[in-house]
Amino acid sequence: MNTDYLLGIDLGGTKIEAAIINKHNFEVLDRMRVSTDSHEGYEAVVNRITKLVKDICSKNNFDPPHIGIGTPGCLDPSTNTMKNSNSTVLNGMPLKQDLEKALGKEVRMSNDANCFAIAETLMGAVPEVYDDAQVVFGVIMGTGVGGGVVVNGKVINGRHGIGGEWGHNFLDESGGPCYCGKSGCIEKVLSGPHLEKYYYEISNQPLKLPDIVKNYREGNDVFANQTMERLFYFFGKAITQVINIIDPEVIVIGGGVGNIDELYIEGPKYAKDFIFNSGRIETLFVKPKLGDSAGVFGAAML
Repeated sequence: MNTDYLLGIDLGGTKIEAAIINKHNFEVLDRMRVSTDSHEGYEAVVNRITKLVKDICSKNNFDPPHIGIGTPGCLDPSTNTMKNSNSTVLNGMPLKQDLEKALGKEVRMSNDANCFAIAETLMGAVPEVYDDAQVVFGVIMGTGVGGGVVVNGKVINGRHGIGGEWGHNFLDESGGPCYCGKSGCIEKVLSGPHLEKYYYEISNQPLKLPDIVKNYREGNDVFANQTMERLFYFFGKAITQVINIIDPEVIVIGGGVGNIDELYIEGPKYAKDFIFNSGRIETLFVKPKLGDSAGVFGAAML
């Protein structure tokens, strides 16, 4: 197989996916998935990735010079070990080094939100709305909140490997303590579980986010209205931090919270109150196109 193809690995908490794609037209040649089995420990995860890479390469007679891997958390450039991963068996471990040793190939590694952002920039939603976008911010708002920055078609990892880590900036003290050790993080206010937690605190009724959204749309639940208006307000306030610093042409919003249609209208309205641009906001807010394939496609593009 020639150099027209790329191999990407998406390392998730429950599954690991590999994909070989054509780097010119982004057609998928092959995909394979296995379970992560992180409960068996770090070495088991390394072995699962190694076997998956060897299997898909053998099947397709492919010998790539390098592979891209999207990971939860990120690689610390100073220590060359993993950090900030919710798959805790990875933290403090030299994952890149161990995989390069096991595979005999260069490994290019980045955070899963960065992989989401680069995939949507090059082959997803962004080309459909702004074909020559120079700066794109990819947001993941689901169980957690993360982000990735793409400039001129390249991921910005940063000096500490935390480029785009929007979710752990301070937003509002009402969010309370975060697992990261700080308090009031964006993730503690805007993530799906914390929206549900807020609804429960004000209503004393447990309700899942899709039902909260449904009640909001039907207009029969004052607590749902309060929860959603809080989401729109704080999203607008939080996303303006990004706009004021990197001023992206396009912001792509993934994750379960990103499925809420009203967010794309109401959130920017509140952002106008905080933007350093006389209340005018021209940033495009769009839904992703690639679904759960964005991670593995973005990894290949590394």
